[in-house]
Amino acid sequence: MSRVTARRRMRRISPTGEIQRPDTLAVEEPLEIRIDGHSLTVTMRTPGNDIDLVHGFLLSEAMVGSAEDIVAARYCAGTDDQGRNTYNVLDVTLRTPVPVPTRAFPTTGACGLCGKTALDDVRTRTRFPLPKDGPAVDTRVLAAMPDSLRDRQSVFDATGGLHAAGLFTADGTALAVREDIGRHNAVDKVIGWALRENRVPAHDLVLIVSGRASFELVQKAVMAGIPMLGAVSAPSSLAVDLAADAGLTLVGFLRGDTMNVYSAPERIRAAPGTAALLA
Repeated sequence: MSRVTARRRMRRISPTGEIQRPDTLAVEEPLEIRIDGHSLTVTMRTPGNDIDLVHGFLLSEAMVGSAEDIVAARYCAGTDDQGRNTYNVLDVTLRTPVPVPTRAFPTTGACGLCGKTALDDVRTRTRFPLPKDGPAVDTRVLAAMPDSLRDRQSVFDATGGLHAAGLFTADGTALAVREDIGRHNAVDKVIGWALRENRVPAHDLVLIVSGRASFELVQKAVMAGIPMLGAVSAPSSLAVDLAADAGLTLVGFLRGDTMNVYSAPERIRAAPGTAALLA
């Protein structure tokens, strides 16, 4: 069994009876991120693409701006009861040392920030303000991206328990897709991929997520210079506020051939034969 899935016995109950059998589950384990040996944060994640996750997280927190800012990222001490390395501790060496915050980084929507304070915080920290023009994406191409993302969710097929995020070009080409138990981790993983591939700022790319669009996901897109975010489910009110403030095109309920455009609709081009998106 791989590190991303595990087998557990369960009872399946249905109107026709009850059976016991093993079920395949997504693995959830802690990852401690350290900076020069000092603990920065712990996030619960699905193992895999941890180096990308750390790169994306540090970019989102404005601690790095390019891949060259990270000299090394290596697994270090952390063993199970049999003395084996758990690969759940990553120590990062930065080219320019930065103070490690004494607070724990929030990893949920209950972050303590609200309204204008949160918007101003992102605006002042991002190194990559979004371009006013950005890529123009055809509605039919955009509508096909969630299915393309879903087709690449191999672990979800086995477990049904993971979120996904993907980076796409304006013509619908999938460049990177990552899965994780946490939607914010999946986004950090694709942003980290882009950083390591020197694709940040990602002014020509589209970020697609399999669930809802929270403030945190919009924040990560803005910090990476991604001008468009599409979500299969709903956005939050603060996510819409931040998207409008930053000039990011935010699309929600991206399902089938319909979508809701909440901000910066000028980047979306109606396909031939379709009605205008916004009056």
